[in-house]
Amino acid sequence: MRYGRRLGIGSALSVGVVAVSALTLAPMATAVTPDTATISFDCGIYGSGTATLTATQDGTAATISVSTSAISAPIDVGAGSVDSTLTLTDNGTGTSTFAGNSNPAIPAGSPVSTGPLDGTVAAGDSLEAKSLKVVVMGITVTCNATSAQAPGPFVF
Repeated sequence: MRYGRRLGIGSALSVGVVAVSALTLAPMATAVTPDTATISFDCGIYGSGTATLTATQDGTAATISVSTSAISAPIDVGAGSVDSTLTLTDNGTGTSTFAGNSNPAIPAGSPVSTGPLDGTVAAGDSLEAKSLKVVVMGITVTCNATSAQAPGPFVF
């Protein structure tokens, strides 16, 4: 009887040690807060409106997707054909850019969505959108922020 109880306690301790070791060796999860923000853009003759920014982080790699009513597609735009660069202030002083050409197909008359745009971040970076440059079929549209990002900057 004693042997069975010792074996049971030993097994339980082994399982506990393995669980603690797994937690110790697991990579630390990183998160950006907030993960979604809104901002207003003025895109000159192409329009103005709000944009929703959605950020994700995986270590030092981060992505931001943008959906904005400030720009509408004049014709059907194929997936992956919008080149975009989002410029953000970095901790209120420097700048950081996120870029890419990944976008869903956009039907004529629909708001432009672009991303995920790729960028690099460091722990403690506080990024707030300032401008968005979109190139569609050779036409460049530059949008400038006309409001602060709400609820606030992305903090990585």
